[in-house]
Amino acid sequence: MELVIHLSFMYSFIVFFTFISSSSSLYFHIAETERKCFIEEIPDDTLVVGNYKCQLFDPRTGGFMPSSPGIGMYVEVRNPSDKVILSRVYSSEGRFTFTSSSPGEHVICLYSNSSKWFSGTQLRVHLDIQVGEHAIDYRNVAQKEKLTELQLRVRQLLDQVEQISREQNYQRYREERFRQTSESTNQRVLWWAVAQTFFLLVMGFWQMRHLKSFFEAKKLV
Repeated sequence: MELVIHLSFMYSFIVFFTFISSSSSLYFHIAETERKCFIEEIPDDTLVVGNYKCQLFDPRTGGFMPSSPGIGMYVEVRNPSDKVILSRVYSSEGRFTFTSSSPGEHVICLYSNSSKWFSGTQLRVHLDIQVGEHAIDYRNVAQKEKLTELQLRVRQLLDQVEQISREQNYQRYREERFRQTSESTNQRVLWWAVAQTFFLLVMGFWQMRHLKSFFEAKKLV
């Protein structure tokens, strides 16, 4: 009983911080060979799952088709170092997954490589990106590992605690990078001020000598 109360309190506490793990759902339109990219800030060692569905607009009927067989969707993911960690062609409906190896902004790009479009058509893409523990299918986990409801809840809590720890590490990483950037900017500003001061002193010294030479040539001094 005490364990259940403790777990319930812990779960309530963790739910307060669920904003750190994102789940974004949207749809967008793209033309043939048009490229759409999205930026996701992801901690390291974090699972990301993207579910998508393509619907082709038919100008002959004035509506979107329920499905678009034959349409291929190309997915490319780059990490903060601009290194490609996922590059693959999928079907018109499916999912892609990857695990981040470094913290930072990951660029997710999608576009259709199909040329089976009618003139004036557009492609509507429904995209749902899930990050962290939101990307885990706990029903499937419970069935595979034969977990009870309490064991599954404990598993979810542990995953959320681990995700919170990753997010905190990522925030510290961002803070460290921001501090380094601020120090570098301050140092550059300082050196720029020193350079300006030195330049003004040199110009003043040159003007003084020039004026002295002028006055001596005019025999004013």
